[in-house]
Amino acid sequence: MAAIHSTYHAPTFEPTLDEIETLKQMEMGRSISVPEALKHHLSGRLLHWGLVAQAVGGDWKITDAGRQVIRRQNN
Repeated sequence: MAAIHSTYHAPTFEPTLDEIETLKQMEMGRSISVPEALKHHLSGRLLHWGLVAQAVGGDWKITDAGRQVIRRQNN
């Protein structure tokens, strides 16, 4: 019998301090390339929750949802 693997997804996203810092750097215009993202362990959670997206050139960019997270953290 095959085991069924399920992944739990919390109903809300609470970013870590590193994830918040990454989003802030991206909002200030710092582009992050794929090698740099791997080096700095860019969280897959940011992509999963739609807070970052990959641009046409391959670099990562912040989305409007990512900007809202930053605003929420600053309030």
